[in-house]
Amino acid sequence: MVSRMFRLETEVDKSRQDLLRRRLRDTNTAASPVLRALRGTPGEREHPLQVWALDDSGAVAGGLVGHTWTTWLHVTYLWVDERHRGARLGSHLLAAAERLAHDERGCTAARLETWDFQAPEFYRKRGYDVVCVIPDYPPGITEYTLTKRLG
Repeated sequence: MVSRMFRLETEVDKSRQDLLRRRLRDTNTAASPVLRALRGTPGEREHPLQVWALDDSGAVAGGLVGHTWTTWLHVTYLWVDERHRGARLGSHLLAAAERLAHDERGCTAARLETWDFQAPEFYRKRGYDVVCVIPDYPPGITEYTLTKRLG
């Protein structure tokens, strides 16, 4: 057996990061017929999706930031200003994003992450199912991953 020596580095290196991303994408594509079929198609790329609620003065009262990829909507952020909570604004933002993702981008499912003190019950009431629970992420907080079928 041949023993090899490697030098490990911990510096942040954007060019190596990009190289690693490309190589992992190529490895994954070679291993997965589904990912291979996506290569070179519009579905291969993430497409930003944003929905904004502005008040009478034009200030942001709430918003949703996410993206669509293949047939999935990924909600990254959903926030409503405290002054406007309880007015169903969050529900309207989420419904608008789901509708846009489904009707205009062909998405069949949505996913998101939330912490226990944020909104897991909000999402459950809107048809999302908990598919993953990570306790102590970060310590003392539980993170939930939720998904929903659209359509």
